[in-house]
Amino acid sequence: MIDRRRFAAGVLAAAFGAPAARAGGDPFALAGTFEQGGIARGQLPSGATALRFNDTAIPFAADRRFLIAFDRDAPPTATVEAVLGDGRIVRDPLVIAPRAWNISRLDRLAKYPVPSAEFEARRPAELARIAAARARQTAADGWRQPFAWPATGRISTLFGSQRIYAGEPGAYHSGIDIALPTGTPVRAPADGVVILAAEAPFTLEGNLLMLDHGMGLSSAFLHLSRIDVREGDAVRQGQAIGAVGATGRATGPHLHWGLMWRGARIDPLLVAGAMPAR
Repeated sequence: MIDRRRFAAGVLAAAFGAPAARAGGDPFALAGTFEQGGIARGQLPSGATALRFNDTAIPFAADRRFLIAFDRDAPPTATVEAVLGDGRIVRDPLVIAPRAWNISRLDRLAKYPVPSAEFEARRPAELARIAAARARQTAADGWRQPFAWPATGRISTLFGSQRIYAGEPGAYHSGIDIALPTGTPVRAPADGVVILAAEAPFTLEGNLLMLDHGMGLSSAFLHLSRIDVREGDAVRQGQAIGAVGATGRATGPHLHWGLMWRGARIDPLLVAGAMPAR
């Protein structure tokens, strides 16, 4: 039996294809990291006709498998419930462990510089494209796979890191940064469909590539020096999709990899596990 609150990231990756029941019995066969920024997979009870997560309907596959995730700022509790064919409801309350984030306090710096006129003119259209890409639904099945790292190197910024400027919080770091030379290949961490391949650099993200892995799970790769795929392409895990760069707002070449599920931002370390040695 698995104590899901202590499920190690590396073990989780190996178990994605076959979720295991937790101690005491679990009607949803959930397995995952039940903490802020974590992810879990499960299977609905036989005869289930609908699935809700925190009172919101979410999809599930024909084999009754499904995916849920917990935002960086997720509250301490969540609920999964299934509606059975006879109208009964099966509920599973979840406890979501908090995490200690890397917080830097910069008491003598203002929160942000005044944005340029060019940034203010371009940014709304960029954000609209990102939102439209995330709203796309594809038949990708990569959400079932153990995820692999898109590139390996020194992690320079952790997911969830945040700066406090003169007492005012800045936006937290929504992905993980890997410091690598420009031109280092970036590979698909799981099967997916290209939902955005920026033909011109975005103001912040630079050359931006996004993959849908299915079930609302998507990856974003920022600051690329080039993009090797087009929107609508189906890609396989391990396929080269672009190269590391320093486009957009970047102080040096690195890969920013972000993961999101239905608006919840997820820690790649909890999905791909410990980074393998190069």
